[in-house]
Amino acid sequence: MNRLVSWPEPVIRVQHLSDSGIQIIPERYVKKPQERPNFVEPVSGKIHIEIPVIDMNDLYSDDKSLRWKTAALVGYACRKWGFFQVVNHGVSQELMARTQEAWREFFKLPMEEKQKLANSPSTYEGYGSRIGVEKGISLDWSDYFFLHYLPSGLRDQNKWPSLPISCRELVGEYCREVVKLGGKLMKILSANLGLREDYFHEAFGGEDMSACMRVNYYPKCPQPDLTLGLSPHSDPGGITLLLPDNDVSGLQVRHADKWVTVKPVSNAFIVNLGDQLQIMSNANYKSVEHRVVVNAEKDRLSLALFYNPRGDILIEPAEQLRTEERHPRLYPPMTFDEYRLYVRTKGLRGKSQVESLINSP
Repeated sequence: MNRLVSWPEPVIRVQHLSDSGIQIIPERYVKKPQERPNFVEPVSGKIHIEIPVIDMNDLYSDDKSLRWKTAALVGYACRKWGFFQVVNHGVSQELMARTQEAWREFFKLPMEEKQKLANSPSTYEGYGSRIGVEKGISLDWSDYFFLHYLPSGLRDQNKWPSLPISCRELVGEYCREVVKLGGKLMKILSANLGLREDYFHEAFGGEDMSACMRVNYYPKCPQPDLTLGLSPHSDPGGITLLLPDNDVSGLQVRHADKWVTVKPVSNAFIVNLGDQLQIMSNANYKSVEHRVVVNAEKDRLSLALFYNPRGDILIEPAEQLRTEERHPRLYPPMTFDEYRLYVRTKGLRGKSQVESLINSP
């Protein structure tokens, strides 16, 4: 973890830029031509593709053929997409809606109130607007709030917003329920590879696994064709459970060398696999690049919960999924903390960060 206590240059809030009424975005947010989003609509008649949608009730159905069919769909999603949506997942729709609304209220607070929780690069915890600590780097069109939930020793509710009044209570309840959902999914992902149901859960540290949340706020942008809300990347951890903004699409997934816009299903979570699952599955599962585009007319808010291994546990391909001749080990043993340091020091982004480990000593 970077221990810098302050950012290398003054932090500008993207929400402030958006609210100021500017028509031309600052140069720092303009992406290179090859990195800019392409808003051209697909040619009429082409097949429309979307990430798979999994009904979790079907995974526990009394109908064995339906269970197998749904498990096969999960396997397909993990191998070909690295993304899927889940419905009937057990998290209260009311809790989801109230938590989203509380965070919307937070971002509507006066700037001086939000600034009380401004973050630093030492932990990133709190109200932020940038990630990289290099001076002069290209910036994304977004603000965020980052917090730790697990292990409980890292959890500090005094660093969570006290306004709106309900926020802290809702965040705690929401994280608890989404972590439970993450645990259910980990069992399904393990079993689908022929591993013990609890294999991934135990490999992540069991009850000592790590979880954190990032609330993403993407203000409306006068030039959405020139910038991105979040640059292309794959998630370094285990799985990410995203509660999207149902009113405004923005998440795009790289699939077959094209960017596919995810259309959220009502009351669904978008689930994506991170680099650690690609490593532990010996590349049977894929950690896929994704990015976020912004909107000229509307702002957008999403909640991402990261379900990760404990930082000091050694992560490596499952022994059952590798053989010396046909399926050799693709990735070297490495703790999650070591992996994150590797990604930062190499300056890697996107799929290259995990692919670069293949056949490393």
